[in-house]
Parts: sequence; C-alpha cells; structure tokens
Amino acid sequence: MYNKKILDEFAQPKNVGALADANGIGTVGAASCGDIMKVYLKIENDVIVDASFQTFGCAAAIASSSVATEMIKGMKIQDALKVTNAQVVEMLEGLPPQKIHCSVLAEEAIKEAIADYKARSTN
Repeated sequence: MYNKKILDEFAQPKNVGALADANGIGTVGAASCGDIMKVYLKIENDVIVDASFQTFGCAAAIASSSVATEMIKGMKIQDALKVTNAQVVEMLEGLPPQKIHCSVLAEEAIKEAIADYKARSTN
C-alpha cells in the first residue's frame, strides 16, 4: 500500500514535536476521521526559519507532515502559502488515492499556521 519513501518518512519523521518559540500554529483535522495535524512555525522577517509538527494519524499523515515541514523551511511565507497537496504527494513519490486527504491536511495546516502568525503580528 505504501511506497518506500512514505515508510521511511513514517519510520524516521523529521521535525517532530512542538516548537517552544513558534509564532504561528495551525491545527487541522478531526478526531472523528482519525487524523489531526498541528504545524508549528518560527517566522522571522516573513521567512520560515523553523517548522515542526505533531500529528495523530496514519503513516501517510505523519509522512505528509514530515515532508511538508521540510519543504517550507527557509521559504518566504508568501511562497509557503503556494505549497499544494500535489507537491506534498510528489515529495512522497505518490500516495494511495484513499490517503490523498493526508496531503491536503498538510497544505491546510501550513496555511492555518501562517494565518495564525499574521493574526498575532497585527496585535
């Protein structure tokens, strides 16, 4: 069901855990469907200098979180907002059709975290 890249990212995910100094946090998903993803961002001068995640879910959700946080490190927030679930799937070298929603959660969590950062910045 899962390819080697997904299994590797699941077995040894990068950027796991909360960032103590995060200034943008996005949480998406629902316990009812089984996948909850929380993305933490540390943003300085509109650049994502660090990113991490906490995900409750299947191997595809954890792998999607891992590659998504790797993808956006070093990006300007306007570029990170353009990251799509299709790019996450591509980085994972494919996802089973019934697991595409995991990549969508990763895209949405990034957008939520950036929205949280912007909301905090205006206060």
